[in-house]
Amino acid sequence: MPVTISSMDGLIIYFTDMTQEELFKKLIAHSKEYGFIFPSSEIYDGLSAVYDYGQMGVELKNNIKRYWWDAMVKLNENIVGIDSAIFMHSRIWEASGHVGAFNDPLIDNKDSKKRYRADVLIEEWLAKQDEKIEKEIAKAKKRFGDSFDEAMFIETNPRIKDIRHKKETVTSRMVQSLNDGDLEEVRNIILDCEIACPISGTRNWTEVRQFNLMFETKIGSVAEGANTIYLRPETAQGIFVNFLNVQKTGRMKIPFGIAQIGKAFRNEIVARQFIFRMREFEQMEMQFFVRPGEEMKWYEYWKKFRMSWHKALGFGDENYRFHDHDKLAHYANAAADVEYKFPFGFKEVEGIHSRTDFDLGNHQKFSGRKIQYYDPETGESYVPYVVETSIGVDRMVLQVLSASYAEEKITKEDGSTDERVVMKFPAAIAPIKAAVLPLVKKDGLPELARKIIDDLKYDHVCQYDEKDSIGKRYRRQDAIGTPFCITVDHQSLEDGMVTVRHRDTMAQERIPVADLPKMIADQVGFRPLFEKIEK
Repeated sequence: MPVTISSMDGLIIYFTDMTQEELFKKLIAHSKEYGFIFPSSEIYDGLSAVYDYGQMGVELKNNIKRYWWDAMVKLNENIVGIDSAIFMHSRIWEASGHVGAFNDPLIDNKDSKKRYRADVLIEEWLAKQDEKIEKEIAKAKKRFGDSFDEAMFIETNPRIKDIRHKKETVTSRMVQSLNDGDLEEVRNIILDCEIACPISGTRNWTEVRQFNLMFETKIGSVAEGANTIYLRPETAQGIFVNFLNVQKTGRMKIPFGIAQIGKAFRNEIVARQFIFRMREFEQMEMQFFVRPGEEMKWYEYWKKFRMSWHKALGFGDENYRFHDHDKLAHYANAAADVEYKFPFGFKEVEGIHSRTDFDLGNHQKFSGRKIQYYDPETGESYVPYVVETSIGVDRMVLQVLSASYAEEKITKEDGSTDERVVMKFPAAIAPIKAAVLPLVKKDGLPELARKIIDDLKYDHVCQYDEKDSIGKRYRRQDAIGTPFCITVDHQSLEDGMVTVRHRDTMAQERIPVADLPKMIADQVGFRPLFEKIEK
């Protein structure tokens, strides 16, 4: 993060610089220290790739889910929600293809004993080629200045042409080998690209093998009569098997969507990067049912809508991009990821997929039940096509934490310095909306502060804090991302005014106590975010 300087109310604020790796380590430590995320079962030495959300984390997570749910269900009259069960009939997963095809290609390094997804190793190598090209462009820009023609440079520079050719060749080989299930060729690509283990630095790789990601369990009163079922690896199938229930009871007309937020489970062998990839996670999915032949129109519509939803949070448009899939899942005819620039690089936070009629068609086949829609406009019955938007709640939490974390050094007018860590959450999703702070714990100030918080808590999650100096209390609220600190002082008893401190600028203003509810409501509601979303 570059060092910048700004001035406000006699304060000079220096935003500190740190490497992305340092930022990520500090973010993990901060998340635990301030009650956002804890390692699960920590007193028993933890459980790999499983995490618990603390008191701040659960509020942040719930606010993110509400932002998504309202943007999908409240803003779209033709989208409704459901909540399907985690336990589902095992035949559902045969129909969906998960029993036969829900596998990851895994490879081990013999020296480090670490296991990796083979396709991810290759994708990371491909990403490094893009970084090489960007470095070449940056050097040329510096050399040629204003006369630099970037498009011409990319097309004519021999080194860039060579890198792009290698990248295209490897991409083509990877897509072909994964589509064919040719695991030996996947390993050959890793060897040919001289991809080394990040831990050992060696290229001493095992063979690549497939690993099914579903968790099995038993359902039944006794072991002998129990049936094998699976913990759902995605929430989408619960929507598909309820298609007719929702369509008929809701009298829904195509195009329409069904949204759901729920837990999913995958036995990830390569689970890493904090809460980015976990074994127990939460998804926010919407399946949009359309006429056959119109799926690509709606696919483009939802790509635009979902990207706009992300950018409305204000974390910088340059930190988002689309990644169109080269290798498509067995059910899709088009797929793209919304990627965000995490401290460890651009990674997927959401997928938009055109799933064709694969899911409903297969459930019709496997169940023996007719799953079709009668279209009154065309007089035809058909199996609808589906466009899906699927976002990981936990990845979204990590994205928001990463984008919001900031360290600031403050140089005051008298030359003294101070530091603060601040979580610059968008106010609408901040865990705590306001903190009410009596200047001292006497003289009637706590009583007035309690009256204020008792009024505000009907509409917002607030905190009352009277311990330590006012400066330390400000720092604590900065660290959990509270947008407003409301200080009650002796003058408040006389004029009915309080001091409101704004988190990001540290600016302070005096306002009447009676104006607090409206002021906070105007700032922390979802409406300002929703109005930024392009439809």
